[in-house]
Amino acid sequence: MNDQLLRVRDLRVRFGGTTAVDGIGFDIGPGRCVALVGESGSGKSVTGRSLLGLAGRSARVDAAELSLDGRDLRELSERRWRDIRGAEIGLVLQDALVSLDPLVRVGAQVGDALRVHADVPRAERAQRATRLLRDVGVPEPDVRAAQYPHQLSGGLRQRALIASAIAASPRIIIADEPTTALDVTVQAQVLALLGRLREDGAGLLLISHDLAVVGALADEIIVLRDGEVVERGEAAQVLEQPTAEYTRELIAAVPSAAVRGARLSPQPVSVFERVDDQRDPRPLDLPALRVSGLSKSFRLPGGAEIRAVDDVSFTLDRGGALGVVGESGSGKSTTAAMVLGLVEPDAGSVELDGEPWAPLPERRRRSRRRRMQVISQDPLSSFDPRADVAGLIGEALGAVGVPRSAREARTVGLLEQVGLSASLLRRHPLQLSGGQRQRVAICRALAVDPEVLVCDEPVSALDVSVQAQVLDLLGDLRAQLGVSFLFISHDLGVIRHVTDDVAVMRGGRIVERGPTEEVFLDPRDTYTRELIQAIPVLR
Repeated sequence: MNDQLLRVRDLRVRFGGTTAVDGIGFDIGPGRCVALVGESGSGKSVTGRSLLGLAGRSARVDAAELSLDGRDLRELSERRWRDIRGAEIGLVLQDALVSLDPLVRVGAQVGDALRVHADVPRAERAQRATRLLRDVGVPEPDVRAAQYPHQLSGGLRQRALIASAIAASPRIIIADEPTTALDVTVQAQVLALLGRLREDGAGLLLISHDLAVVGALADEIIVLRDGEVVERGEAAQVLEQPTAEYTRELIAAVPSAAVRGARLSPQPVSVFERVDDQRDPRPLDLPALRVSGLSKSFRLPGGAEIRAVDDVSFTLDRGGALGVVGESGSGKSTTAAMVLGLVEPDAGSVELDGEPWAPLPERRRRSRRRRMQVISQDPLSSFDPRADVAGLIGEALGAVGVPRSAREARTVGLLEQVGLSASLLRRHPLQLSGGQRQRVAICRALAVDPEVLVCDEPVSALDVSVQAQVLDLLGDLRAQLGVSFLFISHDLGVIRHVTDDVAVMRGGRIVERGPTEEVFLDPRDTYTRELIQAIPVLR
């Protein structure tokens, strides 16, 4: 019992009349990792924040025991909590860009953690901060220490956040979705770093909806649903022989080679119908998209140029699905922006249905704009926060000539096609869950009867079960309406599940392309092999 650093017994967290966490308990000892798994709203993050006194002013936190190395944490003052945070319990959050101060250089932020929690003299902080950045795998740490957070990639920001969290050598580290939305190779590096900290004796509470990530680190897994524990046990037992139906559903929802092309969720097949039955026929012998020699450079501060996309070419068959994969900075999203006609290429061209699309003045594309639509990673940023669901979809319907009197009925029909009800019509974007927002984004795209959907990281921030529902929805859409998909993602498991062909990008160029299964089973390029080897898999 004395070997346990952190002991939690019968933890309950309430917000008014709502119980967010109901009776959770666990122990974390040196070098041991406990993982909390579940969907959004399951109580994972609230549990983690409660262990740091950060559940919020409106939260009521009760526990039969909540102790750190034998000290009772239940009635601490805010001043005592500040002494513990960072010094004895470190916190690593999901979004380092939000968590790091955008106005303070990275090295200074790590150094500030040393000042507050480790009482390191000013003269030593910069050197210690640089060493910490090196320890967490940041290349050129002296250069990166002098930069601001926005000048670092997502993976470097996440490692800098970990450096700040471990600066005072806390014995417990709470990692809340530390790899969500990171590239597969960067994710592998962050997981390896957390694994090294655990091997060095730190206790780790890992909060994640990604079962493959959990399987790579956890000793014990606790599955939560609606604030309650539905299953717990040693990691191998929970992942290989789950006893709870909910756990089995979570595991079945993970895209893998074994379920390629099959449905991931228990939801029924969607039934789609064309909004516009009077579409002009398209020549079946032409690809939906033909991309030829696209290149794009951007000028950096100081006058230097970076070539973001370099001579990229591919075709997207009518009714087909092409995946584009690569790390951040590989040129995926810039390529998508040029395909959509949102960014003008320096060289090269895009054809839609055999007709010129880019480069072209927007006035010459406008009448065909409905043929190509986009589903982005974060629909919230593309929605007008003042508009309700009826307005968001109705605006798209109005753009293709649907009279105002018919828009609400058509909107209800679209919502039903993606598994949403008319009760959402008057809700605004912030009142919707992530999965609901993504489905509304799909509705808005469908409203104009597109032939090509450009999906730019459409499921990267979703829970595994919601991701499964959205992927199934897109599969139904493709099968029933013949929509072509350009699917951009860093998640190779998703790409393998939904695409026919794949193009691998690195440094702005396509380094390998071919049928998806051929590329995954027999990759020819060294970089492709590195990406595939970095994919976390369930035990």
